[in-house]
Amino acid sequence: MTEPGIAITRVFDAPRERVWAEWTEPERFADWYGGPQAEIPLATVTMDVRQGGRWSLTMRFGPREIHWHGVYQEVVPPERLVFTVTDIPGTDPTEFVIVVLIFLGDGRTEMRFQQRGGGLDPAGYERAKSGWGGFFDYVDTRLVTP
Repeated sequence: MTEPGIAITRVFDAPRERVWAEWTEPERFADWYGGPQAEIPLATVTMDVRQGGRWSLTMRFGPREIHWHGVYQEVVPPERLVFTVTDIPGTDPTEFVIVVLIFLGDGRTEMRFQQRGGGLDPAGYERAKSGWGGFFDYVDTRLVTP
């Protein structure tokens, strides 16, 4: 993809299947998405993890609510996940998230993450990159506990 966006590469001390579960199981995703500052009630999470399936959730920061939704474009367990994402109700998402998980051996997994589209300005993409980095720090702490 050539549109503006962000890219982050992380290595997790966890098997690829466990990292995949963080992205595809509602209980796990709700716990880390938004970082430790956000609350995502599990009852608001829907994840139909298949090509063409939809996902949605409500993220709360105190009294503020953000309603996220999108569509899974590509699902290749446990190695590749592509989905759209937006927080604007009633619109078709124009941002894409691409997650590629690479088995490194010794129980480690490299995650290559990209977010593309959405029309953010450079500062907006930097904020998004910082936010995702914090989310992934939280995933890292989740993965070190059995």
